[in-house]
Amino acid sequence: MSRRIIQCPKCQNEIELYQNPLPTVDIIIEMESKGIILIKRKNPPYGWALPGGFVDYGESLEKAAIREAKEETNLDVKLEKQLHTYSDPSRDPRHHSISTVYIAKAKGVPQAKDDAVEIGIFNESNLPEEIAFDHRFILNDYFKRAF
Repeated sequence: MSRRIIQCPKCQNEIELYQNPLPTVDIIIEMESKGIILIKRKNPPYGWALPGGFVDYGESLEKAAIREAKEETNLDVKLEKQLHTYSDPSRDPRHHSISTVYIAKAKGVPQAKDDAVEIGIFNESNLPEEIAFDHRFILNDYFKRAF
């Protein structure tokens, strides 16, 4: 447990601050036998990534995954199953995050929205070179599993 003590600027009492990992979701969106969606990130860390983001306070993981998919790809997704939860403290260079990864299906034409500057449909044989976070590791797990 990581914590530190600060002093309240108003009352001067000691306050304990705890550092906790941030919950996130990532979504592997399958596009009707064409492949999976990756977005090219607008913000650092740059590179291609799975659509996803932070879970809002009071929001379920499932609702966060559906919301993030819509915000970044403009697609309405149907969550099929949970792949795995990834928690390596170094998975995101900005902070410690824990990501629950969902597999989803979608139809339609994906569009780069929100944090995405570009969007693409890829398969195991044509993944881009520069993949952000631990998403290449996640994709390797996805392609290795028999569904």
